[in-house]
Amino acid sequence: MAPLNGDVPTPLPGKKRRIGVMTSGGDAPGMNGVVRAVVRMSIAKGCEPYGVYEGYEGLVQGGDLIKPMLWEDVRGWLSIGGTLIGTARCKAFYERPGRLKAAKNMVLKGIDALVICGGDGSLTGADKFRAEWPGLLQELVDKKELTAEEVAPFKHLNIVGLVGSIDNDMSSTDATIGCYSSLGRICENVDYIDATAFSHQRAFVIEVMGRHCGWLALMSALSTGADFVFIPERPPAANWEEQMCGIISKHRKLGKRKTIVIVAEGAHDLNLQKITPTRVKDLLTNHLGLDTRITTLGHVQRGGNACAYDRMLSTLQGVEAVEAVLEATPETPTPVICIIENKIVRKPLMDAVKATQAVATAIEARDFDLAMEMRDAEFTEYHAAYMTTTATDQPELLLPEEKRMRIAIIHVGAPAGGMNAATQSAVAYCLARGHTPMAIHNGFPGLCRHHDDKPLGAVREVAWLDVEGWVSRGGSEIGTNRGLPSGDIKKTAECFELYKFDALFIIGGFEAFTAVSELRKARTDFPAFRIPMVLLPATVSNNVPGTEYSIGSDTCLNALVTFCDTIRQSASASRRRVFVVETQGGRSGYIATIAGLSIGAVAVYTPEEGINIRTLASDIEYLRKTFQQDAGQNRAGKLILCNEHASEAYSAEIIAKMIREEAHGRFESRHAVPGHWQQGGAPSPMDRVRAVRLASKCIQHLESYAGRTLESELDDDSAAVIGIKGASVVFTSMIQLETEETDWPDRRPKNEFWLELKQVVDTLSGRNKLVEYCPSCGQACNKVNL
Repeated sequence: MAPLNGDVPTPLPGKKRRIGVMTSGGDAPGMNGVVRAVVRMSIAKGCEPYGVYEGYEGLVQGGDLIKPMLWEDVRGWLSIGGTLIGTARCKAFYERPGRLKAAKNMVLKGIDALVICGGDGSLTGADKFRAEWPGLLQELVDKKELTAEEVAPFKHLNIVGLVGSIDNDMSSTDATIGCYSSLGRICENVDYIDATAFSHQRAFVIEVMGRHCGWLALMSALSTGADFVFIPERPPAANWEEQMCGIISKHRKLGKRKTIVIVAEGAHDLNLQKITPTRVKDLLTNHLGLDTRITTLGHVQRGGNACAYDRMLSTLQGVEAVEAVLEATPETPTPVICIIENKIVRKPLMDAVKATQAVATAIEARDFDLAMEMRDAEFTEYHAAYMTTTATDQPELLLPEEKRMRIAIIHVGAPAGGMNAATQSAVAYCLARGHTPMAIHNGFPGLCRHHDDKPLGAVREVAWLDVEGWVSRGGSEIGTNRGLPSGDIKKTAECFELYKFDALFIIGGFEAFTAVSELRKARTDFPAFRIPMVLLPATVSNNVPGTEYSIGSDTCLNALVTFCDTIRQSASASRRRVFVVETQGGRSGYIATIAGLSIGAVAVYTPEEGINIRTLASDIEYLRKTFQQDAGQNRAGKLILCNEHASEAYSAEIIAKMIREEAHGRFESRHAVPGHWQQGGAPSPMDRVRAVRLASKCIQHLESYAGRTLESELDDDSAAVIGIKGASVVFTSMIQLETEETDWPDRRPKNEFWLELKQVVDTLSGRNKLVEYCPSCGQACNKVNL
């Protein structure tokens, strides 16, 4: 029987939609961030969000498993792991009758768009559902379950996919939602195991997830300095037992006390025969005589809260998914939201799925070169970096004697997570190529004042074992400070000549950027500086021109998010409390903004926008209203983030006092200053792997100048900054950055890529509705005058 008239809601006016959001497949940290972003962005755009509970099972069963979601329903979801709307396997959806039920349930709810976060199987099912949609509606009419009039407004179904997978196994994107949280869990556990392995001189074989994709295994090997790794896409050589034992034996002879081998659960040899942890353990025990243990991490890799990156990624992709729904036409191919380097992009879903499936097909056909190629260039680069920096004796990589260089490595500025990982990678790469790595301890002041100290000066050749294990250490093992070459430029030049540096690799923040600028400009007067030099940005502030990402900023964000999650518990427990948290970041609001995005801050104050009394008055009024609406509700604690230089007059403490004074006892306010806690302890996995990759590329850049006549052949790029811009890793000359892209007074880039994200923070917090949306088209209109 067809439902009575009025059972099917009428469509919303204009381009506005009723948007269903669901999670499917294996759970992944960050899925709740997707749901929150889709729900709140939908409401902000004038649409109506619906939660589809228990994945495709909810679509098929309908009823209370598909229900409207309100703004308040997703409060506090960013900090919760798993998926709060559930996920379940649904055999019924594999068959057309099940999809017919799902179509009917969606029409009955008036839903005409669906955002799905899941793996390639879930997203393939979604695309098939969309392709069948017109036929399913016609079948419902033919069977008299719905009338032609009822289905007419819903003849087109818009679907947008987001990839939620800890394996990072989807092609066409650098990262899937949940993968870096899972990698963090692995690295944390391997770091723990590393300590006991060192104590007892043991070997550990650690199995990680990844049946068809070796991303977790490869990245954890890079992040922990593992001695050997097994991944499905690139099986080891036919004599892998001999190769592995040879590498580990060399490491032990050099003095290494511990051995770590990472095995992906889908690892196999060239003949597709499975390589098990037990087989590896037996080899290490019987052939090398090592006391060996096996650790299988299992589902601990899925659990826990999302890291800062996955919170940011899930939020930005959820926002982009709603935009994609509103911009879609019937002819638009189903998109999947991806990230390439640092840029959110849309790609055709089925192209990505086919590319992903092609990897598995290539592996089955034993075409491993194609399997690596189909992953992406970044995956291949990471694998090459691991292979180059792990083995100690690789004669085939050595350069001719005349192209070998003495490369100085120095840290400048405040410490940042990943500095040591970059140094270890640079040293290992130098040694593999035949270069001589020279560590300058304690920055430029150390070079000038202590270079010839006895018995140990500040300039030291570095051996492989000297930096072994640095990849997981925070801070700066060779020491760092804010001293610049201009402190004693003449003495700096004399030291460069004395130690015959052929190239300079600088790791640091804006002080390091300034140092490279000074050295470049001093080339006219000091020939010793006429050598290639490159800067790898490493600073929690992420304020170095020439890049959108600095080593250490992710570690800082994770530390800050952990701090904010903790004090939010206090704020929520009291129900009526707001914390004003002061963040680091210099005169760049990057850390405050991205952290605000990752924790769901009520407001973020940055140096770029500043703070005035009207803004504070408006925000206090907003707090009054929200606390009144939130009366008695859970997770009602609120946070405001304030950059340390957002205002000379209004500090975090003063803002907290103003809020408390104006609250008139209706709610409380406190301030909190995490301070140097934000520099983090152990670097995050993202900072580790990017440090390794980018440091290797920096040394490659430097060695491209080997053998040149310095007086005549140095070009602009001989003094450069490596960076991630948009979807690319690039080297930018210092001359260009100095003259065109640097805001010298405020020590930051002139054009900061993240500024537009500030509006996303405000939109998802509901902050004073600073942006109004057109009721007919859902697009942003003019700002409200406060």
